[in-house]
Amino acid sequence: EYMMSGSTAKFRVGELIHHNLFDYRGVVVDVDATFDGTKEWYDTMARSRPPKEEPWYHVLVHGAEHSTYVAERNLESDPTGEPITHPVLDQFFAELHDGVYVSHRASH
Repeated sequence: EYMMSGSTAKFRVGELIHHNLFDYRGVVVDVDATFDGTKEWYDTMARSRPPKEEPWYHVLVHGAEHSTYVAERNLESDPTGEPITHPVLDQFFAELHDGVYVSHRASH
């Protein structure tokens, strides 16, 4: 598991995830130990009111052009292990290796 200042994140950068509520696949590009957005964003976007004190993830959405900010409790590991299609994927990762995306730094 990926350790961060007191809390443990279930997923790490490069892992493929599946969103339980909205049924999309994606890849984690950043992890926050706790919610790091604005109250306005949370009130508008986080309709299921997930806990702010648990890890949140920045996720590139498969087959789309945007990224999302998602609470850990709404995510599960993506069972397919299939590659992600996203226009900025190459800015973050070099390749998919054993079902996990590897960053350019880590692949050398």
